[in-house]
Amino acid sequence: MLELQQITKVYRTGGQEVSALKDINLAFRASEFVSVLGQSGSGKTTLLNIIGGLDQYTAGDLLINGRSTKAFKDRDWDAYRNHTIGFVFQSYNLISHQTALSNVEMALTLSGVSKTERRRRAMEVLRHVGLAEQAHKRPNQMSGGQMQRVAIARALVNNPDILLADEPTGALDSETSVQIMELLKDIAKDRLVIMVTHNPDLAARYSTRIIKVLDGRIVDDSDPYSQQGASGQVAFKKTKMRFWTALALSFNNLLTKKGRTFLTAFAGSIGIIGIALILSLSNGVQDYIDQVQEDTLVAYPLSLKKDDSNSLTSLFSARMEALEGGNDHSQSGDVGVNAALENMLRSETADNDLETFKNYLEKHRKEFEALTKDIHYSYDLSPQIYAADTADGITAVNPSDLAEKLDTNNVMVKTMAANMDVWSEISSDKAMLSSQYQMVAGHLPNSADEVILMVDENNNVNDLVLYSLGLKDAEELNHLSKETADDEQTYAYDDLLGQSFKLVIQSDLFQKENGLWTDKSSDQAYMSDLINKGEDITIVGIVKPQEGTADNASVGGIGYTQALTKHISEAVKDSQIAKEQLADKGTNVFTGQAFSADVTAFSSQNLTDEQRMALAGMTAEELAAYVSQYNQNADATYEDNAKTIGIIDLEDPSSIHFYARSFEDKENLKDLIDDYNRQMKKAGKEAQVISYTDDIALVMSSVTTMINMITYVLVGFVAISLVVSSIMIAIITYISVLERTKEIGILRAMGASKKDVRRIFTAETAIEGAVSGVMGIVITLLLNLPINSIIEQITDAANISVLPVWAGAVLIAVSILLTVLAGVIPSRFAAKKDPVEALHTE
Repeated sequence: MLELQQITKVYRTGGQEVSALKDINLAFRASEFVSVLGQSGSGKTTLLNIIGGLDQYTAGDLLINGRSTKAFKDRDWDAYRNHTIGFVFQSYNLISHQTALSNVEMALTLSGVSKTERRRRAMEVLRHVGLAEQAHKRPNQMSGGQMQRVAIARALVNNPDILLADEPTGALDSETSVQIMELLKDIAKDRLVIMVTHNPDLAARYSTRIIKVLDGRIVDDSDPYSQQGASGQVAFKKTKMRFWTALALSFNNLLTKKGRTFLTAFAGSIGIIGIALILSLSNGVQDYIDQVQEDTLVAYPLSLKKDDSNSLTSLFSARMEALEGGNDHSQSGDVGVNAALENMLRSETADNDLETFKNYLEKHRKEFEALTKDIHYSYDLSPQIYAADTADGITAVNPSDLAEKLDTNNVMVKTMAANMDVWSEISSDKAMLSSQYQMVAGHLPNSADEVILMVDENNNVNDLVLYSLGLKDAEELNHLSKETADDEQTYAYDDLLGQSFKLVIQSDLFQKENGLWTDKSSDQAYMSDLINKGEDITIVGIVKPQEGTADNASVGGIGYTQALTKHISEAVKDSQIAKEQLADKGTNVFTGQAFSADVTAFSSQNLTDEQRMALAGMTAEELAAYVSQYNQNADATYEDNAKTIGIIDLEDPSSIHFYARSFEDKENLKDLIDDYNRQMKKAGKEAQVISYTDDIALVMSSVTTMINMITYVLVGFVAISLVVSSIMIAIITYISVLERTKEIGILRAMGASKKDVRRIFTAETAIEGAVSGVMGIVITLLLNLPINSIIEQITDAANISVLPVWAGAVLIAVSILLTVLAGVIPSRFAAKKDPVEALHTE
């Protein structure tokens, strides 16, 4: 069964050679109790280690069932120890952080036995050695005799062919020694037991064969055995420790050092906490930006403008082109030209062909409507609205004449009054309006002559609006002092509902006199009569923005529907001046001359005979007014006249506004527009390519870019702490290797491979990394609570610091990965440890 042929073992230390065994020839029976006697240093333990595969011979051969072991590799020796050999040591060599049952199960675990089967077999051998009731105790809770019995049970659990016992009674009292020897004698009935001992009495009493060793040689064999037979083949099932077993071993070991484990995990979590907090703030701010964009989908729709030269998007694009510079001439020796100014000027002349696009949109309306709440066409037409009461003079409500009435040198006040757009067109879709506004009083417009008053979320309206609407006397502004300002003035809903204004059709501001069209807007009598005859425009409702939505009319104002715009357009087209201008688009109806860039200031030489006759009948004042109007319109174009008269083409809007259903739909809308542009370019229609305005997205994208840059920089700095913590983990893992050296030797003696040992320490570092990662994420979540509270108090923005789930998972994975990498060198060092030296390490 087992035969040693001329086995020699030489140790080389410090350039010297020491022969521990010299030309040993032994053969053993399948079942016998062999005692090896000899003085300390005689080579007994070396002989046992070579038989057990813990140490390799220098020369000779070890035959197992007739098979030579000269070609054995590490994995073969591991399998041999696991399946054929059972070790019993003088110092028990139990794993301290495992229970007796777990210690016994370990060899079966390496053999790949199922949990249920190994539990059954382990309990069976514990029962055989009389320790079934002690199965769940740890070694430090047991006596020396009990620990040695556990060691014997561990050696027997895999049913090995050979049991090797190295001084099994050396640390026991006489009574316990006898019990252990009786147990070994019983075991030797059906297997080979080889025991190394210093006690010749015990050997003589219990052994069936005694071998004496002196200075590395066999000097006596009481019952020699000679095995004859051809070499055979014996295969051992390779051992492999499951990763879960490695995790369990490492976890139990870490539990014995709770304080150090916690401090190590906390130190490793600091970098995770830093990065997690940065990502929390970055993610929260990005979510806030996205929410702002969602909230502003109505207030800042995706817009296409006929004149796109002044949009922020166009100016930004032109500016970026200027900054990017031209071609690289640094190697040619020439000086190139960067057309920065030309690009900026070219952007000022950007025009969109919305008429063509509108036709395309109508053909593909279903695709666009699926992504929008409303598609709104706007036209370059502003309703001419006046105060209904003309007794004290004429008050222009829209466009407002408030700036002209202010007697102040304050440029800011005058500019704000002149540029304030109080009247604005709103969506005609009531569902859209309901999602945008909350009804405060009255109802939404049902016809062209009905409008609504828009107030802010606190039911306030800017006093500038009231002055512009004529609801407050503008003259009061010229007599106000700081002390007389009244912020507490209020209006009942009924005081505002039912307020009426007068609509004047823009083309009616012109009257034909003596065959010439003249502007009568400065004629008080004419205007009073025109206003009195005008249509009533009535406030029928008061609305305020829905909670959670952003609205660009926060100062208040009047909202009218497109029905009013279309009504005015139809009325203008029915007017005589519009008919004449539309009938002859080449002639200026105000001058009677053809539209031409060569027309100069007023001269009688430019007049027709009919015009000269008309002028002859005018008074001096009428003639002066005519000359002034002529000079104003002398260089006008058809488009200028159409705008002055109020002529619009409903098929050619000045702008198109898309109110997207969501932020994602807004991006999909851009894709549809980009697809249209690709089609135009493919067809060679470059003039039909359009640009869109998404100013809020442009601003937010710039903010996002800045936030991302700051995030990357901060994460880079904090990542240094992760490197430091990884180095710390490596050092601590190395210390753990030193502390668990004996455990490494025990596992190798039971058949654990080098890879299994590496797996144990890899599992330990993985646990450390997981604990660090989870601890870092938990602490981050706790820190986010006060951080959010502080930010909310300062900025009134809630939940700015929010760690996304994916980031938490990634950071935990990164923590595990870094600690595993940090443990690579220590784990390799552990795997390379000599099992014999490891077993003798205290």
